[in-house]
Amino acid sequence: MKSYNPMNPDKEKLYIVVINGKPQGPYSLNELKDLNITANTFIRKPGMDDYKEAHAIPELRELLGFSYQKTAPQYFAAFDQRLLASVIDHFIIFGIYSIIILTSYIFIEGKDQRIMAFLIPFPSIFIIKLIYGSIAEASASQATIGKKLLNIKVTDLEGSQVSFGISLVRNFSKILSVIPVFFGYLYSFLNKKNQCWHDIAANTLVIKDRLI
Repeated sequence: MKSYNPMNPDKEKLYIVVINGKPQGPYSLNELKDLNITANTFIRKPGMDDYKEAHAIPELRELLGFSYQKTAPQYFAAFDQRLLASVIDHFIIFGIYSIIILTSYIFIEGKDQRIMAFLIPFPSIFIIKLIYGSIAEASASQATIGKKLLNIKVTDLEGSQVSFGISLVRNFSKILSVIPVFFGYLYSFLNKKNQCWHDIAANTLVIKDRLI
């Protein structure tokens, strides 16, 4: 597919359109005028991670006169996806932590001192994960590295990006999910939207890409 040329968007064949359940195209912006697409027709263009309904793409709303219809997400990340994303994030942070500690051994002599140097700062891993998770999930990507690799992200109840404050509340509230022997996490199996207790506390969702 050709790369996007912002200087000539009308003639670039950018848009893949789902017609009768099958992706077709690409079409240019002008060619879309001749297709019988509706506000709910799924369309994708370069730079988009997933298909979106036509009303959710600004230039198509302008071209075809659609109004933006905000809809709640319907595709939620499963427990195993969320767990694996968390494991990946902790592995990355622990790896960086280990490299820093091992580097410090250049200046630390003695077995006992090295063990203490490794163990004493260890709780900082969880503090770093809290801060990193709060920043990453409130960013434009709405996801940590682990979540990005699993194509899942954190949203509010309408599927929009959350603020840093909400993200911080969500991540800090994970203690609520941990205290009752991790039942707060397992509660996602009983919730229709796969929410854990910390999601409910912050009014957030973890959603996955729509598959077509």
